[in-house]
Amino acid sequence: MVIPASFVYRRTVNAGIDTDVAISSVAAVIGEPTRARILVSLLDGRPRTGTELGAVAEVSPSTASVHLHRLAAAGLIAVRREGKFRYYSLRGSEVAALLERLSAMGGVTLNASICRAPDRLRAARTCYDHIAGAVGVALRERFTALGWLEKSSTGGDETYEVSSTGVGALTSLGIDLSATRALRRRFAFGCLDWTERRHHLAGALGAALLLLAQKKKWVVQDLDSRALRITERGRRELLAPLGVLTLDIRRSQGSPPPH
Repeated sequence: MVIPASFVYRRTVNAGIDTDVAISSVAAVIGEPTRARILVSLLDGRPRTGTELGAVAEVSPSTASVHLHRLAAAGLIAVRREGKFRYYSLRGSEVAALLERLSAMGGVTLNASICRAPDRLRAARTCYDHIAGAVGVALRERFTALGWLEKSSTGGDETYEVSSTGVGALTSLGIDLSATRALRRRFAFGCLDWTERRHHLAGALGAALLLLAQKKKWVVQDLDSRALRITERGRRELLAPLGVLTLDIRRSQGSPPPH
């Protein structure tokens, strides 16, 4: 009887040590400035070649290759081969959420209420495959206020479930909830927005919302950045009916203030 108890004890202690090692190992990989720059450049969800990422990080192709190997080994990025090229992307929305959270933590200053991000990025941008920025936060908060999303919190994490009212509303909006639920990923959770310091909607549901917004031409992404421009159609068909067309969003998107 003593031997099993001793074995369980050692296994529990070793599990704790292994967790410490795992956390420190991943933190060390992310903590190197060049690798951090590569990860941030992939937050827009667009796969890039090693040459492109080397240019973004301002390092040689051979140096970029070493860093990409480390990131892949840590499970932070995925690699896809097409012909003679290899394309790199973040491994999933959880990695993107982690990067956004680290950005928020790292950006806290004595005057945290002042955000120095460009207006167009603060207004609306992609975070991996979902909508971030003031628009993303406002949409998530409005969905919750309308009772479409039911929120639950565990520690610092927020997860969401669609209510019976939300099923009809989101379906009418154009989101296929059955197909969204069938995806092999987390359904809906809060991703801490680094400019707004509040959560925007991430997960399969957040991705479905961005795809819908792009398909209906509610948003258009900049060719050279993560910024999303809200179109007049987007203001009229999405934001205005939901009551999230704020003065700040209008100004940062280049629209004249209301009279």
